[in-house]
Amino acid sequence: MEFTKKGKLLKIEGTQPNIGEMVPNFFVRNKNDETISLENCQGEITLISVVPDIDTRVCAVQTKAFNKNVSELEGINLITISTNTKDEQENWCAGEGIDMEMFRDVDLSFGKMYGIAIPELNVLARSVFIIDATGKLIYKEVVSEMSDEPNYDKAIESAKAVR
Repeated sequence: MEFTKKGKLLKIEGTQPNIGEMVPNFFVRNKNDETISLENCQGEITLISVVPDIDTRVCAVQTKAFNKNVSELEGINLITISTNTKDEQENWCAGEGIDMEMFRDVDLSFGKMYGIAIPELNVLARSVFIIDATGKLIYKEVVSEMSDEPNYDKAIESAKAVR
């Protein structure tokens, strides 16, 4: 898959899981510096919203949209991941008046496991993954142009369909 930032071709590292496959376990850190993994979400439908940089307009729009939509649904866990620092994530939440937990992938390990790491920029490709309660991937969207938004409606409908 080709991925671009304002038309410039970028190299993505890793291999993306396929729909219907069990996804690899991952490890990201929360605001308390605790390591969280996919195992922490077992038994729940999990929507993973990945943003390249929370301090940009499109990433902020994506994060707010999924936070609002998923908070209105029962039985769906939301994980938002970026490579931003803990302070950047906390400052963004405080500045936007949003109470949510964000996770960081500072070493791009999640990104490489899910085939969305962009080492030259030290960011992750904008993407959405939905994992069912057993750990199987039921939906994915990796947005090919960094400045484009994901298809929110399709992602939410896919999550609702497996509840």
